[in-house]
Amino acid sequence: MSAASTPSADADRRIPVTLLTGFLGAGKTTLLNHLLRQPQMDGSAVLINEFGAVGVDHHLVEKVDESLVVLDSGCICCSVQGDLVRALKGLFMRALRRELKGLRRVLIETTGLADPAPVIHTLMAEPFLSERYRLDGVVTAVDVTHALDQLGAHNEAVRQVAMADRLLLTKCDLASAGQRAAVAAGIARLNPGARQVEVAGGAVAADAVFGCGLYDPTGKLPDVAAWLGEEAVRAARQAPAAPVWSRARAQKSAPTHGAGAPADAESAESAASAAPARHDAGVTSFVLRFDEPLDWFGFSDGLALLLQVYGGRILRIKGLLNVAGDPLPRVLQCVQHSVYPGSSLPAWPAQPPYDDRRSRLVFIVRDLAQDEVVSILGSFVGQVPQVGD
Repeated sequence: MSAASTPSADADRRIPVTLLTGFLGAGKTTLLNHLLRQPQMDGSAVLINEFGAVGVDHHLVEKVDESLVVLDSGCICCSVQGDLVRALKGLFMRALRRELKGLRRVLIETTGLADPAPVIHTLMAEPFLSERYRLDGVVTAVDVTHALDQLGAHNEAVRQVAMADRLLLTKCDLASAGQRAAVAAGIARLNPGARQVEVAGGAVAADAVFGCGLYDPTGKLPDVAAWLGEEAVRAARQAPAAPVWSRARAQKSAPTHGAGAPADAESAESAASAAPARHDAGVTSFVLRFDEPLDWFGFSDGLALLLQVYGGRILRIKGLLNVAGDPLPRVLQCVQHSVYPGSSLPAWPAQPPYDDRRSRLVFIVRDLAQDEVVSILGSFVGQVPQVGD
């Protein structure tokens, strides 16, 4: 159903779905925690997608109940026809059976490497979903301390910005006025129609996230309609393929957009069939486990060296640590060369794998062998990290 023939959002009785996306380390989980404290989230279900063998993000969400669903079998944009469809169908049927109290809204937090295009297409085109859910908007978190480098290096970051209805500029409290202005100008070139909202400390009002209106690609740059067209071709062919990375890929100094892929079905099909893998082949994920409690000073020194030497290749580190002398799990989060302020959970999760209280770190890296990471950290902590969960 086209946007022109779809009822207005006010008259539409379908359940609104908000897609919260943003590149690795943009602060999506922090934003989500602030949203969950607000009354506008009553009656909301949350779907969290994680990239990696061990889920971490859902342990960091403060409000965990039967309305939270974890999609942990891979990046949502690669398994959209399976996991996402099943999860949304399941939520609707649970609400129909009144197992969920008054399902009023769904918020999907994607992994930082997710391409929004296949998720948007599925929500708008899959028959069961499109009759019961409406895409209320795509909200993209943009880390102002790393955004320009990420846009220059990662196509996923470009798509996340270009397809957004709202752009949340996160970590503004950690950036100078010049940094904030440069990022604002850069993402405005990629998506001039999206409202930008500055965020400090992850605090964002629900009104800045919800109520975007029915998703309409016609108000965005031509590449967006082309990307969605490619997804339509793939769905029709029922064959897994990846989108053509358009000329919209941003350059480090000045991101620009080209005219995008051909809009007609024949040329779109040809482009889709020739497309590379959906994610950069150099991007990998692995888990390191430490069986004994960690000496914090030794671990900190090893981590500092690792980030100093390989920070440019480290897209994300996230996990829970068992620190000697500390009964609570310590949260570690890093992006490239930066370590974010530490915090602790109020208790160890009761669910596996963290129920054994061993330290586990999920690494998402680019062209970095896990043996290098094991060697550096192992030499400082006095134990050999184990690869795997």
